[in-house]
Amino acid sequence: MENRGLKEYIDRFLRHLDVERGMSQHTLRAYEGDLLEFLNSCDKIPSEIEMLDIRGFVSEQIMDKKSKTTVSRRLATLRSFFNWLYREGLVKINQAKLVPSPKIAKHLPNFLSVDDTVTLVEKPTGEGAIPARDHALLELIYSSGLRVSEAAGLNDGDINIREGLVKVMGKGKKERILPIGQKALKALEAYLSERAGLMKDSSQNKDSVPFFIDRRGKRISDRQIRSMVVKYARAIGIEGQIGPHTLRHSFATHLLTGGADLRVIQELLGHSSLSTTQKYTHLDLGHLMDIYDKAHPMSDNTENKG
Repeated sequence: MENRGLKEYIDRFLRHLDVERGMSQHTLRAYEGDLLEFLNSCDKIPSEIEMLDIRGFVSEQIMDKKSKTTVSRRLATLRSFFNWLYREGLVKINQAKLVPSPKIAKHLPNFLSVDDTVTLVEKPTGEGAIPARDHALLELIYSSGLRVSEAAGLNDGDINIREGLVKVMGKGKKERILPIGQKALKALEAYLSERAGLMKDSSQNKDSVPFFIDRRGKRISDRQIRSMVVKYARAIGIEGQIGPHTLRHSFATHLLTGGADLRVIQELLGHSSLSTTQKYTHLDLGHLMDIYDKAHPMSDNTENKG
């Protein structure tokens, strides 16, 4: 039987995230799913919920063979929910904060070598709008480090080819303006010259016209972009898990190994916390050690310097 009291507070919390925090619909759906899972296992009103209830929920999730990542995310959602309840004066303590998260192995982001990245982004060839679109998408994601949702959400008014800039709406509806590389700009121009044949209505305001469209003239979806990246990766012999985020990770890694400042990379990626960006410092230890060996006065390779 549905707990109407707890459901009411969940709905209020989700409205808070939507209206006051400006969270994306994708994130809101994830929060809602996690909280409804908890609702199914707990029939108490917020002020009656104890730490043992939350621990019990976590144990149930583990017994149901949910992954540690899923369980940790759901516990993080509960912590956010109870933190909001506490600020609203609806509970005396954030009970979820007292429950430890399952230990998760840290995974470093996947990235491609520069050669593999160049081969991948240049793979779409042929006549017509679709190969031109695919080439432009791959070039832009790698050139500017876009998330897949950011690329799919672009409108004509967001891209300034003359200035070489793209405006994206990131997580939490935070806007940022990014540079576009020369190769990506050429690919975007080539795509635009081919796109007219797919357009259904060219009279729309450019601020509302989707930039990347499918064969039916509709905005391309996140899923379509992911499938497209996998298709071209397999075509050049790249196996294993890969997607648009791999290009974003490659963008960050190649900037770091090229000497870019970590805070600059943070701004380009749209990370709210530098700690999120710092994971890239672990990705190319061999490159960093090579720099150390060549530059540090006490390294073994500096015996004959000067």
